[in-house]
Amino acid sequence: MRKFFTTSKKLIFLLLLLQFCISLSLFATHQRAAEITYRHVSGLTYEVTLLTYTRSNMPANTIRISLPINWGDGNVTDIPRVEMMDLPSDSSYPVTYNRYVGQHTYSGPATYVISLEDPNRNEGILNIPNSVNIPLYVYAELVVNPFLGYNNSPRLLLPPVDNGCVLEPYYHNPGAYDPDGDSLSYRLVTCLGTRGLPIPGYTLPPTTNILHLDSVTGDFRWENPPLQGQYNIAILIEEWRNGFKIGSVLRDMQIIIIACNNNPPVVDPIADTCVEAGDTLTFNVTAHDPDGNTVSLTGTGGPLVLADHFAYLYPNPAVGIGSTLTTFTWQTVCNHVQYQPYHVFFKASDNSKPVNLVDIKSMQIKVVGPPPKNLTVVPLGNSIILNWDPYTCPNAKGFYIWRKADSTGFVHGFCQTGVPPYLGYVKIGDATDVSQTTFTDNNNGEGLDIGFKYCYLVDAYYHDKAESYASNEACASLRRDLPVITNVSINTTSETNGSIYLAWSKPTEIDTLLAPGPYKYVINRSNPVSPSTFILIDSLTNLNDTVFTDTLLNTKDNYYRYRIDFYNNTPGNYFLIGSSKTASSIFLTIVPTDKRLKLSWSNNVPWSNFRNTIYRQNPFTTTYDSVGSSDKTFFVDKGLINGTTYCYLVKTVGKYSLTGFIFPILNYSQTNCGIPVDNISPCPPVLNVTPDCKSSTNYLRWSNPDDTCSIDIWKYYIYYKPGSGGEFTLIDSLTNISDTTYQHQPGFTNVGCYAVIAMDSVGNRSSFSNEVCIDLKDIPECNYRFPDVFTPNGDGSNDYFKPFPFTSVEKINLTIFDRWGKIVFDTHDPYVNWDGKDRTTNQPCSDGVYFYVCDVFEITLTGNIKHTIRGSVTILR
Repeated sequence: MRKFFTTSKKLIFLLLLLQFCISLSLFATHQRAAEITYRHVSGLTYEVTLLTYTRSNMPANTIRISLPINWGDGNVTDIPRVEMMDLPSDSSYPVTYNRYVGQHTYSGPATYVISLEDPNRNEGILNIPNSVNIPLYVYAELVVNPFLGYNNSPRLLLPPVDNGCVLEPYYHNPGAYDPDGDSLSYRLVTCLGTRGLPIPGYTLPPTTNILHLDSVTGDFRWENPPLQGQYNIAILIEEWRNGFKIGSVLRDMQIIIIACNNNPPVVDPIADTCVEAGDTLTFNVTAHDPDGNTVSLTGTGGPLVLADHFAYLYPNPAVGIGSTLTTFTWQTVCNHVQYQPYHVFFKASDNSKPVNLVDIKSMQIKVVGPPPKNLTVVPLGNSIILNWDPYTCPNAKGFYIWRKADSTGFVHGFCQTGVPPYLGYVKIGDATDVSQTTFTDNNNGEGLDIGFKYCYLVDAYYHDKAESYASNEACASLRRDLPVITNVSINTTSETNGSIYLAWSKPTEIDTLLAPGPYKYVINRSNPVSPSTFILIDSLTNLNDTVFTDTLLNTKDNYYRYRIDFYNNTPGNYFLIGSSKTASSIFLTIVPTDKRLKLSWSNNVPWSNFRNTIYRQNPFTTTYDSVGSSDKTFFVDKGLINGTTYCYLVKTVGKYSLTGFIFPILNYSQTNCGIPVDNISPCPPVLNVTPDCKSSTNYLRWSNPDDTCSIDIWKYYIYYKPGSGGEFTLIDSLTNISDTTYQHQPGFTNVGCYAVIAMDSVGNRSSFSNEVCIDLKDIPECNYRFPDVFTPNGDGSNDYFKPFPFTSVEKINLTIFDRWGKIVFDTHDPYVNWDGKDRTTNQPCSDGVYFYVCDVFEITLTGNIKHTIRGSVTILR
């Protein structure tokens, strides 16, 4: 009976083993390619789609009606297969398409990695060693972040299983379309296996020329496969929103290379393009086959898979012998406007044997918002009113308002959105209501200036920072009904008797009904102590009297601001019509430095200065000669002699953009003097330290950087500290500046840190050089260690057991035993010098092997540490 049960147990075990092996065979050699994508359903609920591409005619295709998904939050569930179909394929490499769909609700914001690990990768993949035993691992990264908004992963519209020929170019594109309009980037990465780790021994497919993935377009080029077989690559598609990574999808795809005598078809080049929202985009796409085979042309991409107002191809597919043509048509609408272009992919396939070869071309279509139409501008007082037609795209967020003090004649070019920076326009406003059709420019309450032609552009902006075409350029100028200052120029520089030349342009467009005249100018000057406070200094009653000289001023130390008030001086009807913009005198300041003077000056005037000429006084003739010009408000005069006085003045050259004003507008600063001084420290030296443990010496060597600082070096200071903490201590100085080396012996150690400071002849010191620290780990050749043999025979050679040259050992505890464990020698002396005699009898120990244990107390940058070494030494005589 016992034997019967034993035999039965063996039989059951064999049956179970057979069933297990059959199960493995059902699932093995199965998965060719896969990818995971997701879409946002609502709240924190997302729907995942898993696509797998498997070997056809495998039992697993029928059995595997669900697959386990790891949701990235600790949960793993099976999601059901909702679709399965065999794809057209060569009979040697049949492919079945499987789609699995499931939903999951997350608990809160985080980054989740949704993954599948399937043990059933197909066998025979040439660039994955032992592929039949390597799992297939794919994932999609989901970032749930309320600040970035909900996200849908890109959809990959072109399948991840394809064929190619030996020594013929192979092309692929994932056909990625992002429904949120996020930016996509592409990377080739290593195929993943167990637990999502890179597969050991994985290599990219071999090539005779190029194997490259375009990071922007996703175009993969393999030129040219040298060997037939199955290869897998992994493409990581990453999503970016407002500069932040918001998700990614990993595609693990298979490329089957077959030996064949055929050339692939060719999709003729297609240029990227733009279309204004509301217009219809139409263009033809052609393909041809160099071998005259039947060619089929299809297309996919974002515009063709939109839920509403999608594009279409006619015919699709387009089939022809030798060549074919299809027409792309897209009636765009406002909702198509987005910052990122739409990608469209055209695929041509021939009907050759043994495989159908393909070519893929990608193109980009940018849908641009229409420009705001019929922009007009009207001056009103010191403001300008902008008006434009109601905007035709209600999904825009608002408008940007741009201004420039002169016209450019700008008309947007094809695909040229927004306002290009090279025009010199400045954004002055943001109208956040898309229904708005007007804007008032009053220069942020300061009022605009008379004398300028103000030009404007308006463009619409959208939720993802997309901008429309710019409007027509519209220009206007304020009415010239007030005085316009043109000159505030220093005549004389003095602390008590300085003078300023003040001039202005008279009003030429006075409203005589409102202000019949006569008129009066009232001249106001700011108080130097309080520049925002004006005091009346004089008045003029002749409209043509537009020049005034202000005297008895301290123009050496102060600048002055002026304002001209314009009054209606009719008896019984005296009132202020308005005031000019304020204008200041040019005030020159000088900052001395080594062999140069840094000049800078103010520029607070209502006109535009486009050039500045700098004059320096000739010490022999006392006249001022030009030494340079600048379109900025600063200038550096170089090559000067320290300790010498140099005097300067600056002339500005400016203009108003309207005609009818003096041109050019010339004004002068006060004269000012400076003395260059050496106040620039030398650059910190660049230090290197080389230790020599045999002599416990550290060799320092440093160099000086190029002439970016003062090169007037007079002395070097050398600093040292024994550990990585604490403060440096000065240990020496060198006055021979050509000597940039130094030797230092810290004691019986090389451990320590160094720095060097350079000083010039007037005492300017550099900052510390780079800090260089020497620790035991930096000099492994000087670690404390013993020889294996010594010969205490009195011949003067190798008579003592002692360590090799070492450094930084404070003390040791060394004990030496014979083979029976008896102590024959001990010491605390790091140099040891054992002569081979027994410590008790003082007699020579017999030849043979002896064992030691040594505690070594080492000096390090972080303090003293102990480590123990054990070993053996042989006595030979």
